[in-house]
Amino acid sequence: MPTYHGSCHCGRIRFEVEAEIDRVTRCNCSVCSKKGILHHRVSAENFRLVSGNDALGTYQFGTMIAKHHFCTTCGIHTHTRPRAAPNLYTINVRCLDDFDLSKEKVEIVEFDGRNWEKSVGQLR
Repeated sequence: MPTYHGSCHCGRIRFEVEAEIDRVTRCNCSVCSKKGILHHRVSAENFRLVSGNDALGTYQFGTMIAKHHFCTTCGIHTHTRPRAAPNLYTINVRCLDDFDLSKEKVEIVEFDGRNWEKSVGQLR
């Protein structure tokens, strides 16, 4: 399984993931659509925060289950502990330094996060 390296814009937060990235999820909820996040789920054992724990901010809203992590210096959203599966991580694929989204053949799955309760069963 490939290892990818990701970071925020200023580089204070750095992470690694082991993943086969063949599909990403684009959520239209109020927070994800404003940030332009493309999510890819990874297990906790396949995610590693390399540096920047001291610069990591967390935003929570609504049910307060999901944890949206971002850099407190540059504001870039790097990863989430999602409400639908809080034992996993979703990484923001746009933050991967060695994954070219424009060249990769990935399926983009639309998720209706505005109607989360009705749509959550569609996530896998």
